[in-house]
Amino acid sequence: MGSNGGVDIPGARKTMATRKRVSVSSVRSESPLVLQTAPNTDSEEWVAAWRAVLAKDIIDSPVVSVDAETSVEDACELLLSKDIACLAVKMPADRSPKLSPFYGLFDFADVNAFLILAATRHKITSEELREKPRVQEILTAAKDGKVAAYLISNLSEKNPLEVLPHDATIIQLLTIFARGTHRVLVQAPSTDPSSPPSYLGLVSDRALLAWLTAYAQRTPPLLRFLSVPLSAVALPSLYLYAAVVAAKASDKVLDAMRLMSDEGVSSVAVVDDETKGLLSAVSVTDIGKVVVPAQSNAILGTPLKQLVTRIKEPDGSTDGVDKSPVYSVTPNNTLLYTMQKLLATNSHRLFVTEDSPMSSAATFTSASPTNLCGIVSVVDVLAIFARIANIPDVDPTRMQRHRRASSTSSSSTSDSPRSPRSPRDHIAARSRSGSRTGLQRRVGSVGSFEGFQTHTRWAERVPVPTE
Repeated sequence: MGSNGGVDIPGARKTMATRKRVSVSSVRSESPLVLQTAPNTDSEEWVAAWRAVLAKDIIDSPVVSVDAETSVEDACELLLSKDIACLAVKMPADRSPKLSPFYGLFDFADVNAFLILAATRHKITSEELREKPRVQEILTAAKDGKVAAYLISNLSEKNPLEVLPHDATIIQLLTIFARGTHRVLVQAPSTDPSSPPSYLGLVSDRALLAWLTAYAQRTPPLLRFLSVPLSAVALPSLYLYAAVVAAKASDKVLDAMRLMSDEGVSSVAVVDDETKGLLSAVSVTDIGKVVVPAQSNAILGTPLKQLVTRIKEPDGSTDGVDKSPVYSVTPNNTLLYTMQKLLATNSHRLFVTEDSPMSSAATFTSASPTNLCGIVSVVDVLAIFARIANIPDVDPTRMQRHRRASSTSSSSTSDSPRSPRSPRDHIAARSRSGSRTGLQRRVGSVGSFEGFQTHTRWAERVPVPTE
């Protein structure tokens, strides 16, 4: 395991709710046989233009760093107070920072993985701890009263540390993002070879998507290429219902957290209990921004329907304008429209439905089934541009497959075989109110594992699913 490598969470699949997929009726369509291809002459001009643009020119976030020993609580507080997507965790004092001053990245996906580890700690066996020394280290630190941020860095396996030099181009960004990574640090020019490198900032995959969208709008041949329907584009999960990760509106927040951690995704569809129509979507960032500031663990037992309403509550509250996001597209929507919607909704993925997209009305209702049939993500779209640029070994599903395989391996030693797509029994999330103040209370005492040494007290603080 590398210094910033991820680790799967032992015991995460041992509860009935760990791998839940709602049963949604969907007409299965075959993948399209026709692939829209870019004209060679035009595509050569596009790629030449992309090579002329530096990655540093589309930096969309500064590098905000924390010391390796910063507590998880303080790291969460910094994410919230600065409203940023991730932190760079400095190298621990006992390791040399000469090659890189950073150990890894820390974001809400890692927080989600940590919370799931806390909720499933009672399922972890001694054998699993021997196989997962990082988890053992986290539990040991928890017993001592403080879990350092570097221990949680990339715990989700969604957040690897990727670095490019100051003169890297759009093409180099595409090479990294088309394989599933979401962020890249851009180094500053070196002025002293004996000193650790410094950094200009972070580039996200969404920043690259925004730049490519703007480039297309001023490049007519590319605009025409992107104006084809999704059904004419080779997308890995467009007609793959098995790729849809969904939870019912009545499911609890903790259910969604487990589902995202288990399936290696950053968001889940929320569907109507009866019609199975798409209502909304919930991401790890949404959950992090609501769960972390919560004053007790009762938030973990909140139905997703209420969570979505809470997330949308601020929208339109100041100007009366309906800003409720729409998270779906149809195979008939164009690739350009899909790119624009990914940006407009600040989403990493959209759900593909076989009829009209869900309403943008703020009311949380679904009049009829929307027949979920697949997904399309920022990574999928960037992979199309990577193929235009003839970048080798483009695989937008690689990281997710790795996370799922890692999770499956973890569960196989202790669980009886189960169908990976079968619906799970509903869990009863038992939550207790807490009295702690500050961020330790906000993260439901998970950050410090308060009461970890006294099982009864800890069990009262963290919901334990019923079998």
